[in-house]
Amino acid sequence: MTTTNDDAAPQQVAVDLRTVLARLLRKLREATAEAITPSQASALSRLSKGGVSTVSALAMAERVRPQSMAAIVEALEGLGLVTRSQDPNDGRRQIVDLTEAGWAQVAGQKEAGLAWLEGTLAEQLSPDELRTLSAATGILERILD
Repeated sequence: MTTTNDDAAPQQVAVDLRTVLARLLRKLREATAEAITPSQASALSRLSKGGVSTVSALAMAERVRPQSMAAIVEALEGLGLVTRSQDPNDGRRQIVDLTEAGWAQVAGQKEAGLAWLEGTLAEQLSPDELRTLSAATGILERILD
């Protein structure tokens, strides 16, 4: 990262922020990885937020090829985390949905990621740095609103 307090050009801050957020998301995914891959965890998370979906819609949302998503869904189904059923509106398509075990996996992912982040913040940041990060979080919330 190249941004300092003296060099806070919006373009460089945007580049640095995007880079650090991508790394943070990767770390959170790594912290939650147990028996499933990051791609599988991401697909589960998307299903938990968006509800039932087709393999094609999941592939588009995750920006992967439909064949790749089909393999991800097949693996998740094998683990008992999702089910596939015929689309009542189009018999050629299948609907993917989370099972009870899938919902539990998603909840576990969130808890593991939060535990990792909380522990890391407690271990690596001073009280002043925590206050600064808290203020930055508020600023990010304002930008998103």
